Amino acid sequence: MDETKTKISRLLKIKEAAKLLSVHPATLRRWDKESRLVAIRIGSRAHPKRSNPNVTGDRRYRLEDIQKLING
Repeated sequence: MDETKTKISRLLKIKEAAKLLSVHPATLRRWDKESRLVAIRIGSRAHPKRSNPNVTGDRRYRLEDIQKLING
């Protein structure tokens, strides 16, 4: 049987990621919309004013993606 190892990355909350990158959380939200730094969505919290109801939940960012952005 072929075994593959799955690498599990640490997920950071938006404030944690913003602090590491020295940017405002709103910047991370914009970068997510621009696909510059894509967030993982956790949960299914609905927002009544959101235009796209399929995109819900809290944003989480992979630590390895943050490190890649910092290291260029």
